[in-house]
Amino acid sequence: MPRQNTPPSHYPQAVLQQIEKLAQNIAIARKRRGESQAQWAKRLGISQPTMARIERGDPSVAMASYVMCMWLINPRGDLAALIAPQNDHAALEREVAKAKAQRKPKAPQPDSAAPPTANADSAVYPSQESDLASIIPGLLNEARQEWTSAAPGLAALMAKKPPQKP
Repeated sequence: MPRQNTPPSHYPQAVLQQIEKLAQNIAIARKRRGESQAQWAKRLGISQPTMARIERGDPSVAMASYVMCMWLINPRGDLAALIAPQNDHAALEREVAKAKAQRKPKAPQPDSAAPPTANADSAVYPSQESDLASIIPGLLNEARQEWTSAAPGLAALMAKKPPQKP
């Protein structure tokens, strides 16, 4: 059974807007260079009508044609970096929440003189709309507490003199 592609009319509006903006930028770059659509089409190995469709933001044009245009504009640009794993914030949020849920709860600290603070755990489970940055303060606070509690032990280890060679 042949695979059915989603028709462009069913694409999310945000996607269509991004393609349109990309098309506008491609047209601007070509015009600033003083080149015709036919010249660019020849350099890209596509037809002039396809080049015109790219500049109109036609979402049915092959992605490779758009990528070739971007490469022609900026050959040193790293398009893959836009979607590199470290830039996938939705996945990072999910991984942080999963790691937080798997961590064993710590015993409460008996410091009753400390002023009440916001519950750090509430900032660790971001909603779909939240940004990864919203959970960082809570994680940093927890890390500081763990580092502070480990500091005396580390200091004791570092104070020990290494064995002397005979």
